[in-house]
Amino acid sequence: MTTEQVTEPPATASQHASELRTHGLRVTAARLAVLDAVTHHQHADADTVLQTVRSALGSVSVQAVYDVLKALTDKGLLRRIEPAGHPARYERRLDDNHHHVVCRACGAVADVDCAVGHTPCLAPSSSNGFAIDTAEVTFWGLCPACTT
Repeated sequence: MTTEQVTEPPATASQHASELRTHGLRVTAARLAVLDAVTHHQHADADTVLQTVRSALGSVSVQAVYDVLKALTDKGLLRRIEPAGHPARYERRLDDNHHHVVCRACGAVADVDCAVGHTPCLAPSSSNGFAIDTAEVTFWGLCPACTT
């Protein structure tokens, strides 16, 4: 499985700690390690996060990592995406409504900025009474590595 690497400077442990406190969460080693793992490996699945956290902390249970991923997602520090037929992935890009492209062969995931201008696929013909605030689109294809 491939995860996208962050190109901007990663947050420090003190920045992560501040984020946790701002969102009403206690600062723990597991939470700091999970935030750091997802910061460095955008679109990582839980197994990748677990391996990265274990590399940083040593022993940590699978359940502890799942609990932290859920808590951080619930508090809005992580975004969970679930491409059909693939495990859930986690990312730190939270400040916009972007979409994703997924490779059918290797499962690589990348961000795709929202379309601007006329976007008929993002304007539903009926809201059925829902107050719509987000549209989620997943594009599928082959990544550059799988097309060669």
